[in-house]
Amino acid sequence: METRSAKRKKMAQIVENDAKTATDRISDLPDAVLHHILFLLPIKCVAQMSVLSKRWKHLWCTFPDLDFRTLSPFQISSKNIKFLDFEKPRQPLDSSRMDYITQVLSMRDKHSDIRVLCFRARLSFSRLNGLIRRAIRHNVRELDIEASTLCTDDYFNFPRCVIGSESLRVLKLRSGFRLPPSSVMRHGFQSLKTLSLSLVILYNQPSLPDLFSESSFPHLQTLNLDACFGLKYLHVGCRAIEDLNLEKCYELEGLDISCAKLERMRLVKCFDAYTDKTSVKIIAPKLKLLCWQNNALTDMAIFEPSDLLHEVTVGFYILTRYKSQSKLQSAVDLLSGLSRVHSLSLERPTIEILSSNRLLFQPFYDLKYLELKTAFNRSNVPGLLCVFKSSPTLNTLILKIMYEYRIERKEWNRDLWDMTITEGEEFWESQIRTLESFLQHLKVVKIHGFLDYENEVALAKFLLKHGKALKEMVLYTGHCNVRDTLRRQKIRSQMMGFSWASSNAKVAFQ
Repeated sequence: METRSAKRKKMAQIVENDAKTATDRISDLPDAVLHHILFLLPIKCVAQMSVLSKRWKHLWCTFPDLDFRTLSPFQISSKNIKFLDFEKPRQPLDSSRMDYITQVLSMRDKHSDIRVLCFRARLSFSRLNGLIRRAIRHNVRELDIEASTLCTDDYFNFPRCVIGSESLRVLKLRSGFRLPPSSVMRHGFQSLKTLSLSLVILYNQPSLPDLFSESSFPHLQTLNLDACFGLKYLHVGCRAIEDLNLEKCYELEGLDISCAKLERMRLVKCFDAYTDKTSVKIIAPKLKLLCWQNNALTDMAIFEPSDLLHEVTVGFYILTRYKSQSKLQSAVDLLSGLSRVHSLSLERPTIEILSSNRLLFQPFYDLKYLELKTAFNRSNVPGLLCVFKSSPTLNTLILKIMYEYRIERKEWNRDLWDMTITEGEEFWESQIRTLESFLQHLKVVKIHGFLDYENEVALAKFLLKHGKALKEMVLYTGHCNVRDTLRRQKIRSQMMGFSWASSNAKVAFQ
């Protein structure tokens, strides 16, 4: 019988023989598979692996995804760049970084295409243009560049070499730059699908009525414009666009959107609040998601309702000095265009405008989920009532209370719960008939920032007393000291002590 010692020696011999005859199975994988694996690593590691063998050097020279954004200030050596030494920087960060990027592009195989090129640097326009030209010659499909000029008072001119590229699918350019005339950009970008432009200088051409058209961008699906300085009027009419993002266009006075396939739109911090000649027109029959946040009210709004509209966030404001009937009517038109929405979120300034003005708009007949952000002082209660009355089939109400210490709030008189009716309760009790449908459908209520103040306690009590379909109410009280905890425990016990309209309702304090 074979002893244990002999068996161990036999196993050791087998392992040793296997090690001698082992093959490098990773290196035998196809280039496309190895490129996909290397894509998951920082580019520094990919470059360092090129010294392992001729096979890995070939992989580095044909690597299609060049993302240089992971390079840190102390990872590039200008002296030993040829030998991929990342330890001792000898030149300023941006100079050595750009030397390295130039070296990588120049050593590539002539027939190896670039799928992705991303970098962040401070450089001259001629050097930026040269790098982009090299990438275009390698049929780059995605360019993601954030660049700043060496001279702080200067701007880039838009690199024209990208306009006629037939391979480019994604272009993301963030820098202070000027667009060329529309006549130059028109009929270019015939293959582009995603365009993101940030920090655009448009004082010399404040109107872009015909740039984003079907002829200029026939296949464009995603358009992002951020911080377009000097832009007064913008028209977007690309038929293929599905995503549109417009942000920080503070000087915008006119916006015209007519996109048959648009599904998602986001407008943040746009429109000139100091003029009375602003307008917006949106024709998007397939729109599903809309984020209209922190925008100044326009004087005219044309928004054709979409039956597919599902989720909307609305936040507009108006300066008291420039308040006019036309701006208020614009708010009515905008809200009426959302009549088929399923999920709606209203920001605090919107609630304040609805509270201070008697605005009548079409009800949200299909609305099931509603989120409201408000300071919930006495002056904002009419705005809440207005929204409740316009939500006859609502299922879920989320109320997020934002407090201001400068506003004095009236605490709930916990000792008079069953002895008297407060002003807040009296107000809500007087609205039972107008809120009848609302109270018959409401099932879930969540109030964040719930404290022992009269307004929120009165509303919570009213919903419990008359919400016939109510199943769940969650009151988030947040952190409090010992004294506040005892006070809230008493309020909790009192809220549990009166008759509720729904026998299935459950109340939780968190």
